[in-house]
Amino acid sequence: MNLSTWYAAHFESRLRGRYLSLKHIDPLLKSFSNRLKISYPGNSELGKKIPLITLGHGSKIVLAWSQMHGNESTTTKALFDLFRFLDQKNDFQEEIEHFLQEYTLYAFPILNPDGAERYTRENANGVDLNRDAVTLSQSESRLLKQVFDEVQPNLCLNLHDQRTIYGLPTGLPATISFLAPAADPQRALTPAREVAMQKIIVLNAFLQNYVSNQIGRYDDTFNVNCVGDAFQQAGVPTILFEAGHFQNDYEREITRKYIFLAFSKLFGLQGASEVVSSTDQYFSIPENRIIYKDVIIRNVCFNNNNKPRDIGIQFSEILTNEQIDFVPHIDELGDLSNYKGHREIDGQGCTVLVNSHQNTNVGQKVSIISNKTGDSVLFIPEI
Repeated sequence: MNLSTWYAAHFESRLRGRYLSLKHIDPLLKSFSNRLKISYPGNSELGKKIPLITLGHGSKIVLAWSQMHGNESTTTKALFDLFRFLDQKNDFQEEIEHFLQEYTLYAFPILNPDGAERYTRENANGVDLNRDAVTLSQSESRLLKQVFDEVQPNLCLNLHDQRTIYGLPTGLPATISFLAPAADPQRALTPAREVAMQKIIVLNAFLQNYVSNQIGRYDDTFNVNCVGDAFQQAGVPTILFEAGHFQNDYEREITRKYIFLAFSKLFGLQGASEVVSSTDQYFSIPENRIIYKDVIIRNVCFNNNNKPRDIGIQFSEILTNEQIDFVPHIDELGDLSNYKGHREIDGQGCTVLVNSHQNTNVGQKVSIISNKTGDSVLFIPEI
């Protein structure tokens, strides 16, 4: 049995979808055995206890944090897939024992529980924690820096989600993107950054076996206020994970598997990792591009214009009764030939009505787009 086969039968199925809060993970934490140490070293701005998971007792110390942005939960699901794998005692025991001997992993599964509960990027005070690395104005930021200073990691994993707008020169979505953050405005290849690049090279080569031509490289513009940049500047190799879109996977259930597999490779659970001495291949990983809309309706007439144009639609993620609704709105009108749609519809030159109205505008919520003369429906929300 390979690890991908194990995952299909044993992933942490109690966590599903995009909305994850402490309410969802607390029962799971209570179910783990003594292989996982669970502590609560600090609180959120609203007083919620922030859990820290510790696994292993090796000399390679890794600090990871997920849901720094409360509405970015895919890597949290993947972390719990990893916890479940390491906690079970039936399969891959030799590999797990090697991990426990080699590594000590400290992981914050939800660093921003207030934002997670509200499904917002920012914390309760409206602060983006990933822009608070210098001022440390928020309790969550101070907690992460405190643990960073205490455990003195050899490697940091900054775990995020990226929007569906990102694609690659391959024309495919950027399902996972990595970054070795810059440590200065010149983006110099510091020793720490080189280590992060070398590890990303290995992860990219490995993941190509599962999600070929859908691995990207995130923009490396330096910002010392970003936590990854600050930790890289402090001399600790830091890898940014960005979990993105896989075809028709708006719940990010397929992407979570690829993040889990990346973790397994990084931690030697797929056998010994290759040793990379150069960083050249890092720059051959294609950089993310903003080339996607969620939906593009091409070749239609609207707003009393007889010249066919395109309608670009993006989904807003709205929290409703602890579920995420994907609400479509008009994002752009005109010639969208430079974009691809995760879903594309050819209107064949027909005149359309948006929500049964003659006129449409950017920002408009979409309930239905129909053919004005043929009574046929081109688009209704399906997610």
